[in-house]
Amino acid sequence: MEARATTKYVRLSPQKARLVADLVRGKSALEALDILQFANKKAATVIKKTLASAIANATNNFDMDEEKLVVSTIMVNQGPVLKRIMPRAMGRADIIRKPTAHIVVAVSEK
Repeated sequence: MEARATTKYVRLSPQKARLVADLVRGKSALEALDILQFANKKAATVIKKTLASAIANATNNFDMDEEKLVVSTIMVNQGPVLKRIMPRAMGRADIIRKPTAHIVVAVSEK
């Protein structure tokens, strides 16, 4: 059995979030929470909240033991990109891309 949690439209780059996701993939859920607590990245807080939600879903909805949970899959997919315009010299304009990400965390019992 697998419990999942999803966070959508997070205002951070999927590429940078994948670096943090790779730190905890395959680890035990409680160990992953500790790693994310002290990771010095913006994505760590969002992934930590999503992981905590997946753990809560597993314990409340599927009666799984919190001590035996393992981060089975963690995916960071690209969401829609917000495009903004920045005025530049001599009447030109640059496009500023503000990426978003969708984070899916699944935990299962070992």
